[in-house]
Amino acid sequence: MLLTLALVLSACGKSAPADTVESLMARPDRLREITQQCANSDAKIPVAECNVASQARHRLFMGNGPQYTPSKVAPKF
Repeated sequence: MLLTLALVLSACGKSAPADTVESLMARPDRLREITQQCANSDAKIPVAECNVASQARHRLFMGNGPQYTPSKVAPKF
């Protein structure tokens, strides 16, 4: 009985997002829909799904180039 309860509770854990960054980049209408749901405070959308949508939007507009890394030497004014 206890083992069954443990299995049921473990099944209620976090689930992976349904969409990937690449699939959202290919379908801008779906990306827009998820972004609107994430912006709506009443929506019951998982945080992981919002993070994937954010990454897809970032890649669409900023590209997938190298990240900015500041110089280790402080600028002299």
